[in-house]
Amino acid sequence: MKISKLKKTLIRLISEIDDVTFLKEIEAIIDSWPDQGIIQLTQAELDEIKASKTDIEQGKYIENKILEKEVKQWLKLR
Repeated sequence: MKISKLKKTLIRLISEIDDVTFLKEIEAIIDSWPDQGIIQLTQAELDEIKASKTDIEQGKYIENKILEKEVKQWLKLR
């Protein structure tokens, strides 16, 4: 089925639905689709990003290669 035909079919079917709960479920599925453009972050997420950037600027991080080496050494001790 071509995309345009599928879209028209879905629009027709959705327009015939009167069940609010079911329509909200469809909306939730559509909202969860990742290709919606701009992602809206919560204030907590924005604060976490800001704190992480500050940590990086202050040198409070570990490079992945070093971390992998430390994890391997730690696993050998177990």
